[in-house]
Formats: sequence, structure tokens, C-alpha cells
Amino acid sequence: MTELITDPLFYAVAIPALIVTGISKAGFGGITMLSVPLMALVISPVQAAGIMLPILIAMDFFSIWVYRKSWDKKNLLILIPGSILGITIGGLTAGSVDDNVVRLIVGFIAVSFVVYRLIIEAKLAKENKKQKPLSAIRPSGLFWGALSGFTSFVAHAGSPPFQVYVLPQRLDKEIFAGTGVMFFAFGNALKLIPYGMLGQLSSANLVASAVLLPLVPVGVLLGFWINRKMTQKMFYQVVLIIIFLVGLKLIWDGLNGTLS
Repeated sequence: MTELITDPLFYAVAIPALIVTGISKAGFGGITMLSVPLMALVISPVQAAGIMLPILIAMDFFSIWVYRKSWDKKNLLILIPGSILGITIGGLTAGSVDDNVVRLIVGFIAVSFVVYRLIIEAKLAKENKKQKPLSAIRPSGLFWGALSGFTSFVAHAGSPPFQVYVLPQRLDKEIFAGTGVMFFAFGNALKLIPYGMLGQLSSANLVASAVLLPLVPVGVLLGFWINRKMTQKMFYQVVLIIIFLVGLKLIWDGLNGTLS
């Protein structure tokens, strides 16, 4: 453990990973998935996941306070039961599901969603129309919530399924961000149980988490500031770009892992 904490390479990747994760808490959820791959450059992905979970939970407390008045109750009541199911399935099937297959599935969903949105928006722009915001629907919300919970547990890729469901509703950008914060805060807290049972919350990992904790407010406040500076239209454009790039990264990682 001492070697890990004193290794400059660990901090060289862990600090950017934490800043990026903090920014993601302002609604740019897709970039959360970059944290574990970054840290996995110098430590194992499993250890990276174990170190990141307590940090994510600390960020969640901070983000909950920031967005305490900005979240959508109806969406959470639909999504959270699905998340519970997805995380439970992830915990029960840990070790028997190929992470790379999950990455490929989520990556294709993310890229396909962005392409679909661009086609729809181009068609509507040509016809001089605006797409009406969709409503929160229980069956689809339960499905996307479950997929988000499962992929969050297995491959730390819970944001694209969540965004596929919520983005078409065209929520106010702060409501969108706050709803994501509350949803993933619940999921991260729930993941403590299976992560603990699987040994990913070892004393060595917890010490590493504690050393990195002071960086939590920096990332969260930076993300919150960026959110406030953006217009609604720009915010959604940035989110779509992030979803697309993260989707490509997941496909790339999944193919590399499957073919190697």
C-alpha cells in the first residue's frame, strides 16, 4: 500500500480522474466512466473501482447539497426500483459476466442513441419544427434504470442508459443534473454491499480513497460552475458529444478486451 500512495504515476492519473469525475456530477455523466480506465493505466481495474467508490459517495454528498432543490421526483420513483434490480443482478452474477461484452452493448447503445437524436433533430429542423419533450414513462424507465444499475456495477458505465431515458424529456439543465446526482448517489450507496462482499473495499483501497478525498470539492464545484455558464442548448449539445465519445471509447475497450 505504501508503494501505491508514494508512486507519482498513481497521482498523475488519479488526480485528473477525480477532477473529471467531479465535473461529471454537474450533469456531464458520461465522463465518469473515464476515471477507472485512467487509473487502470497504473493499477488493476478492480482496485481502481474499489478506490473510486468511496470517493464517488463523498462526491455524492457534496453534489446532493449543491442540487438539493433541483431534481425530478417522478423520474427517480421510476428509475430507482430499476437500479436496485440491475445492481442486484450485477452483484449476483459478478465474475460470470464478461465485462467487455457489457462495454460493447452500452457503447453501441450510446452511439446509436446520439445518431438517432441527430437524425431526428435534422429532420425536424428541415421541417421547421421542434420535437416535443417526452414524458417519464414507467416501463421504459424501469428498463433503462435496471440497465444503468447493472452496467454501473459491472463496467462503471451507468450514465448512457440513464441519459438515453432522461435526455429526450428536455428537462431544465439543473433538474437534469440534479436528478442524475440523486439517482447515482442512491446506486453508489447500494453498491457498497456487493463491493464489500467481493472484497473491493479492502483497507488498502480505503486508505488510497482517503488520501484522494480532499480533491472532491474541487471537481464538483468546477463542474457546477461550468453547468451554470452554459445555455440550455449548449448543455445538451455537450452532453450528446460526451455520450458519443464515451460510447466509442467503450466499444474500443470492449473490442480490445474481447479480441485480445
